[in-house]
Amino acid sequence: MDFNLNKDQLHWQSVARDFAQNRVAQIAREMDETGEMPLSLVSEMAELGLLGSTLPKSLGGSEMDNLSLAFVYEELGRACSSVRGFMTVHSSLVMQCINTWGTDEQKSRYLPAMANGEVIGCYALTEPEAGSDAASIQTAAKKSRLGNYELTGEKIWITNGNIARIAIVFAKLDTLSDKKHHEQVTAFIVRLNHPEIKRMRMPGEELGHRASDHAKIIFRDTPLSSDLVLGGEGNGFKVAMSALDHGRLGVAAGALGVHQSCLDACVSFANERKQFGKRIGDFEMIQSTLAEMKASLDASRLLVYRAAWMKDQGLPTKVETSIAKYFATEAACKAASEAVLLHGGRGYSNEYPVERYYRDIKGLQIYEGTSHIQKIVIAREILREPGLR
Repeated sequence: MDFNLNKDQLHWQSVARDFAQNRVAQIAREMDETGEMPLSLVSEMAELGLLGSTLPKSLGGSEMDNLSLAFVYEELGRACSSVRGFMTVHSSLVMQCINTWGTDEQKSRYLPAMANGEVIGCYALTEPEAGSDAASIQTAAKKSRLGNYELTGEKIWITNGNIARIAIVFAKLDTLSDKKHHEQVTAFIVRLNHPEIKRMRMPGEELGHRASDHAKIIFRDTPLSSDLVLGGEGNGFKVAMSALDHGRLGVAAGALGVHQSCLDACVSFANERKQFGKRIGDFEMIQSTLAEMKASLDASRLLVYRAAWMKDQGLPTKVETSIAKYFATEAACKAASEAVLLHGGRGYSNEYPVERYYRDIKGLQIYEGTSHIQKIVIAREILREPGLR
């Protein structure tokens, strides 16, 4: 892996950092308190070329490499996990998925409008009884004699669900009922303006990511035309897993951003806060905390960048992405906990942002497969192939 960044990578890192620090970070606390992300940020991200991410320019994209996209997510994560979460779902889970699995007509119909922020997308996989076990989804698609479909079921915790215009929805197709559970799953691109679709915010108040739009979506005999199938009948599970691989890298990179912000806040506080006649940064226990935080951050960063770099080389990255997601989120969770403790009473209040980092990072442990699931993925692969890199 070459540690020297090229011109394009430096450009996207700089663009994302400037936007995150000078625009997003300035309103992050306000968004957290109101529970809403201004949609004007979507337009601004589109104008900067961030939403287009890795897509080709012919489809409105920015042709970033995956390492550049990781930089974008890292910088957004430093400022606000809700904004980073919005983009990861919209650009990685939905847009990259359509670009990989869609027909030419589907790509040209949806991707340019999504790259310019006109159309927002969401990814509808999770259900009340189907989380990590994606093959157990109950949402059903009934196929008619004319080749069209009717969709019935319920999806929950759908990020962007209330503000999106389209969704990638996963359902079991009735004509494939004799197949294994995962072979029955089919993906559809669903326009969310049907009267047969009901959308609402998830009940309760989230621990973190409070400016994210988390929705429950209910489908009742929702009609779908045959041109809305994504990736072919029975390939929905493959579509879902490939999308989650993109999303996991985005979550891992976002965790880097949270971890970096925790370290930045702690260094600043350790230099400013004085007790017993000197700054707390002069105490060895504080220095030990900062050293561990920095070392684990560097290790996380190398794992995330490795996964992105390997993806750019066209190499398989299933295990490397799971390792990056697992390690980076766990390390950031510890860093956030230590950051609150180091700040003392100030860290227990939203007067300082470490309180928000502590709440937000728990979501990254869960999104796109919990830490438990990542360990299962890693273990199964190394048991299958002991000589794995």
